[in-house]
Amino acid sequence: MPQALPATIVATHLERIRRSVPLTHVITNDVVTGFTANVLLALGAAPAMITALEEAGSFAAIASVLSVNVGTLTSAQAATIRIAVQSANQAGTPWVLDPVAAGVLPYRTELCRELLQQHPAAIRGNASEIMALAGQAAAGKGVDSANQSEQAIEAAQVLAKNSGAIVAVTGEIDYITDGERVVSIKAGDPLMTRVTGTGCALSSVVAAFIAGCEEKDRLDAVASACAVMAIAGQRAAAKAKGPGSFVPAFLDNLYLLDAVTISEALA
Repeated sequence: MPQALPATIVATHLERIRRSVPLTHVITNDVVTGFTANVLLALGAAPAMITALEEAGSFAAIASVLSVNVGTLTSAQAATIRIAVQSANQAGTPWVLDPVAAGVLPYRTELCRELLQQHPAAIRGNASEIMALAGQAAAGKGVDSANQSEQAIEAAQVLAKNSGAIVAVTGEIDYITDGERVVSIKAGDPLMTRVTGTGCALSSVVAAFIAGCEEKDRLDAVASACAVMAIAGQRAAAKAKGPGSFVPAFLDNLYLLDAVTISEALA
């Protein structure tokens, strides 16, 4: 049975991020780079979008955490990702995988399965992506899921056990698991799906939240990342007139988020 996450845990992890300002190395898709950086800045992290093949390995070794997203994958980016992940592992830097459209296209699916062998600390994807990586039949529509998040709970648990990662399957309700315990986050707003990059940005926020976090606390940290994004999205959508006004409202609500707001949203 999925558990709720106490508001105090979410607030504690958010305060830790703002206090530590984790240097978050992000290799993401071309569509969402600027938005992702602004999301991380609004929350209090320090984003760095280092993608040059000659630099990615060196930077991954000194960053607090690495976030890898395969959304606009190219062969050059795949090479950069491999080097960055290898360097992160050698340096003991935790890293997060966002397997965009895994199970839909063979090239990226094979890369994601290869990366699963490199011990990601966390994996964040939609239901279809998580089911595909777990070896289950899934129905993806390009980068979107044709499955509901609750359909992927079992797959997420299998994937978590097999990979050793915390797995977050996100959708109308987010489910986060270490293979045994399952936490659910119900917040957010459908308007978040009308803006490019909220899911991709979430993966980088997950990375920032596990930076400097003890392994035993990673499940709560990943769930907290999902919670702060969902709460900010819900509050922004309440005042926005549409996607155009949603984005600045969303960034403002991330910036203004505090323990009282979190407690009210998760009550």
